[in-house]
Amino acid sequence: MPKHPLAEVFGFPTGNLSREAERYRRLKLCPFNNKVPNCTKDKADSPLGVCSIFNGKQIAITCPIRFRQDWLIAEDAASFFFPAGTKWTSLIEVQLNDKHGKTAGNIDIVLVAYDSAGKVLDFGALEVQAVYITGNVRRPFEYYLEDPASRADMDWTKQPRPDYLSSSRKRLAPQLLFKGGILNAWNKKIAVALDRSFFLTLPTLEEAEPQDAEIAWLVYDLNREEANDRYSLTRQRTVYATFGESLAQITRPDIGDPEGFVQHLQEKLDERLDNPPDTQTIELSP
Repeated sequence: MPKHPLAEVFGFPTGNLSREAERYRRLKLCPFNNKVPNCTKDKADSPLGVCSIFNGKQIAITCPIRFRQDWLIAEDAASFFFPAGTKWTSLIEVQLNDKHGKTAGNIDIVLVAYDSAGKVLDFGALEVQAVYITGNVRRPFEYYLEDPASRADMDWTKQPRPDYLSSSRKRLAPQLLFKGGILNAWNKKIAVALDRSFFLTLPTLEEAEPQDAEIAWLVYDLNREEANDRYSLTRQRTVYATFGESLAQITRPDIGDPEGFVQHLQEKLDERLDNPPDTQTIELSP
């Protein structure tokens, strides 16, 4: 088991002390097709260059740019959106507006099919879902960068962890609801790229045949390549589904027994009645 949370720093495992890895750390570079050569995560002048963290024996991708390695996600999404042989290209961070011209957010990547004259024939939307982190990952990151050679295998006991619940409720679900709702109404296909650890925390989706699917879940792993001491993004599986079924499953809470909530209310009420307020109104604290 790893003794610290840092799986990749500026694109390299912490134990990779090669000249190339040292250069990326020194110059704060991003090897995964960021919009500029440098890492810009969190702060442009002091980027948090953590691409992924350890989650037990698994790895959780914490930076959406990490998914752009070799543009595999674009190739995989294009194979779902368009027939074989289609000319296509990708556009990054495209604003999507609703009927009233109000923004519904930016689409991470729009894949555009075009003809020989450059006319748009079709398009599909690719959303990239990294995971939020609970805890402070900057402290071990900065501590490691002070001396990578001696701290590559450091023991950092207070490890941050991926927060899958917040990632799905605060980011994934709203994106499917608003941006996805518009795209689905236009009969445009959607692809979602995420890592396997994240996907396994989602409700089980009812799968559809690829030709009937409206959304494709592109599920990736990071596999260690011993030859160059790097992690490689690899598609683990593709799950095809309808949009409505996916949205229903992602946004539906796990409904428990109401008796637990009633017991909670009883405890709150007993507490107030044992210590009655000055007025007849019982106000509950958060």
